[in-house]
Amino acid sequence: MYELSIEVSFSAAHQLRAYKGKCENMHGHNWKVQVSVMAETLNEIDLAIDFHDLKRMANEVIAPLDHAFLNDIFPFTEKNPSSENMAKWIFDTMKKKITDERVRVSAVSVWESDTASATYYES
Repeated sequence: MYELSIEVSFSAAHQLRAYKGKCENMHGHNWKVQVSVMAETLNEIDLAIDFHDLKRMANEVIAPLDHAFLNDIFPFTEKNPSSENMAKWIFDTMKKKITDERVRVSAVSVWESDTASATYYES
């Protein structure tokens, strides 16, 4: 089994609804996103997936989030734009983008700071 990971980043503001503390106020982060994929086999040129293609897809997914107020973007108009919910949303969106049946998204981690992250993966 092969596992590959790429990292992308964006800047955005959010506020956590029903949170009792300073994070209920609008504030911003420089977010970092790590997307990991797995493949059991390699393609005809011995790659699981081209890093460039994986990074391009991840950048397409996060493009609407960059320099935005996350609470205004669906599904975060209904769900809290927490690191946990963002990791799952990015995971689900990346799953739809990767069309190579050999490759599957294994995990997405979202950092809202250098020391705090949330990871979503399916068991």
